[in-house]
Amino acid sequence: MATFVLVHGAWHGGWCWDRVAPLLRAAGHEVHAPTLTGLSERAHLLSPTVGLDTHVEDVVRLIDVLGLQDVVLVGHSYAGQIVTAVADRRPDAIAKRIYLDAFVGEDGETAVSLQPETVAHHWSESAAGPGFGWLVPVRKLEVLGVTDPVDVEWLTPRLTPHPWKTYTDPLRLSGAVDRVPAAFIECVDWMRVFQSQADRARAKGWPVTDLATGHEAMVTAPKELAEALCAFAG
Repeated sequence: MATFVLVHGAWHGGWCWDRVAPLLRAAGHEVHAPTLTGLSERAHLLSPTVGLDTHVEDVVRLIDVLGLQDVVLVGHSYAGQIVTAVADRRPDAIAKRIYLDAFVGEDGETAVSLQPETVAHHWSESAAGPGFGWLVPVRKLEVLGVTDPVDVEWLTPRLTPHPWKTYTDPLRLSGAVDRVPAAFIECVDWMRVFQSQADRARAKGWPVTDLATGHEAMVTAPKELAEALCAFAG
């Protein structure tokens, strides 16, 4: 059985996997879902100094302190950057990395540089204006493909602004990440911001699976997502 480490994206917390984690555990897997520094219930730790390295260290420390091995490391959206960096730092502890509608970055690339131009412009404007130069305000859930009132009610009070520095910090990789097998899951029933990243994954020879749901698959299609994660975990 696998040991899953599920890493959330912008604005969220580890709780966003609450509909998926029980399904993985029921299949016999171990599951960890940390909340990154400065987000959600850890928002009291938010400051302009919180960057990509902060969040990478969050996950590296989890793996080191708990002595996790054969980890299936899953990153949603922004957390693709984290998955890549963590696997580069701890390749011997990671059995597989899975990118869920997420960034597939190379050495020196930033998250904002991987966004489509119109999306990157919107994020930059949001950070510069209502984000006071260092935050990305929470986007409307409808834009992300979340329309069920129950889902909207569950997510809305838990989401918090995201540190912009995590999007402008570049990946710094040694190349060790290339030793860790990878797969990609694209959520195809929304504006498909990560379509180019799915194409990049295909070009690398990774297996790519489509999920007929919006960007928040862990909320809107937990069963289908759990099945896809289990299939990739082997």
